[in-house]
Amino acid sequence: MTDNNVVYVGSKPVMNYVLAVVKEFNNGASEVILKARGKAISRAVDAAEVSRNRFLTETKINGITIGTEKMQSENGPSNVSIIEIVIGK
Repeated sequence: MTDNNVVYVGSKPVMNYVLAVVKEFNNGASEVILKARGKAISRAVDAAEVSRNRFLTETKINGITIGTEKMQSENGPSNVSIIEIVIGK
């Protein structure tokens, strides 16, 4: 799998990420991975559900991976939750 099939979820509106997922499938991808961390996790879940239920009804969730990353900030190291949602045909 190439890095092209990965959609990084941040602070933009959910529909931006839904369109990115739909575009990847229209470009021939068999799987798309939504990656998010911290407060963007709920946005990633929303994007996956809207993509699957409204636009790409033939797709399914192939896997969900959760974890923790250590991040350096001005206050020292902190733990940030991460999620990867794999959507496939």
